[in-house]
Amino acid sequence: MHSSRKGNFLTPLHTSILLLVLFLFGQQAFNLLIAHLNHEACDRITHALLVEREGERLLNAVIDNKEKGFLENSSQGRSNPIDYGDKKPSFHNSFNHLYNLVQDNPAQIKQLDKIRYIYNQWQKELKQKALSGSVSNSALAKSTSFDSLHNEIEKLIQHKEMLLRVRKNRVQYLNDINTAINIFSTLVILFGAVLNLHLLHRRVKLPLDKLTQVSKLWQAGQMEVQLCYTSKDEIGELAGVLNAIADETRHRQESIEVRNQQLEDMISALSHDLRIPLLATRNTLDCMIRGAFGPVNDTWKEVFEEYHEANEDLLKLVELLLDISRYEARSASLICDRLNWKKILIKVIGQVKATSTHELAFVCKISQLLPTVYGDELEIQRVLQNLLDNAVRVSKPKGEILLEITPYEEGQVKISVSDYGSGIAPQAQEKLFHRFIQGRGHRGRSGLGLYLCRQIIEAHGGNIGVESSLGEGSTFWFTLPSAINNVDCHYEQNITKCSKNNA
Repeated sequence: MHSSRKGNFLTPLHTSILLLVLFLFGQQAFNLLIAHLNHEACDRITHALLVEREGERLLNAVIDNKEKGFLENSSQGRSNPIDYGDKKPSFHNSFNHLYNLVQDNPAQIKQLDKIRYIYNQWQKELKQKALSGSVSNSALAKSTSFDSLHNEIEKLIQHKEMLLRVRKNRVQYLNDINTAINIFSTLVILFGAVLNLHLLHRRVKLPLDKLTQVSKLWQAGQMEVQLCYTSKDEIGELAGVLNAIADETRHRQESIEVRNQQLEDMISALSHDLRIPLLATRNTLDCMIRGAFGPVNDTWKEVFEEYHEANEDLLKLVELLLDISRYEARSASLICDRLNWKKILIKVIGQVKATSTHELAFVCKISQLLPTVYGDELEIQRVLQNLLDNAVRVSKPKGEILLEITPYEEGQVKISVSDYGSGIAPQAQEKLFHRFIQGRGHRGRSGLGLYLCRQIIEAHGGNIGVESSLGEGSTFWFTLPSAINNVDCHYEQNITKCSKNNA
């Protein structure tokens, strides 16, 4: 038995669940972080797309302004300067919008400042050449400033395209990480569930199954079986307590068995010692009643008869105790022959009629196809007579008693004696077949008759019992194993009304 509990049998399970919960919280936190990073990356992609789009607009605006200037000059047929400021070309709108988009990026601000500088230089160059009229419109189109401006805007767009690809890759990378984490989390959760089930099975179910098995063995009387559970936890402590209780119960049972055996030995010895003087007393009283020692008047004869009857009761009790002792010691010898039920019933009913003072009707039902049963005919007859005596004792005058012999389950024969007396209470039925228990109408008797019946039937390999309801009568029955199993059974009813007058 454990002196102190050093652990909790559910600690591994609690630890596993706690780790699983912490892992789930960590997974959720990581998912939130991934979602936040993904949102930022999407915002940056959106920003890069806007910058790229505005850069393309800016480039288109530069090309558009250039083409519009030359087309106008060509259609007018002269080389007048073009007032771009009055026309407010879309370059400035796109540039300002793009400038606002990249305010947080100093490098791109610097690049835009360079683009604006080159654009202004290009505009000045165009104005100067257009005013001087020294260069044709085709020559203006081949300006180096325009090429530089075009290249810078192309660099800006390409840089954004490259940045856009990088950010898209980052988003894809975050999505891949999120997918991998979700798969890993699912596997961890499944593993945790399997681990928890395994822990529950090993820490709870197996000990409880073992406890149930050992408890059933204890219930069957095998108190020497121990619970082999050595873990220092609640179940281990419980196992220690139950083992201690089992040991104490076993010691008590052994002590009770020793005392019972001593008592049985004493009863057997006393019964054996009492039987000889009781037999001698019976013989002496018989001789005195017959006048072997001289004449006996009526008064003394009545006294001697009373003594003789009391001596007979004591002798029957002593013989009953001796028979019980032999059966309990398993030293009773049974002479097993094939039982003739009709012959047994005739003998039993005849003996009961000879001693009964009631007018009763005996109804006998014997199945035609009974399995063959072997047993000690005198002992079985003794059991039937005891049951029939009890039924006669509780039956009303001119009542009816039913004796029935039928096939029973698993190739057995069932013999039952039914009366219509007052019945037996349920709490009394369980103790009827124990020693020194007096049943209905048994006042003043030893309470050993049904106990001896049980010993005889169990010695034959059968069972005995009672079915009763208060006010509705009782049915005492016993079963005997058969040698041949018969499936079909038909009843033959032999009704014999018996009374002392027509016996």
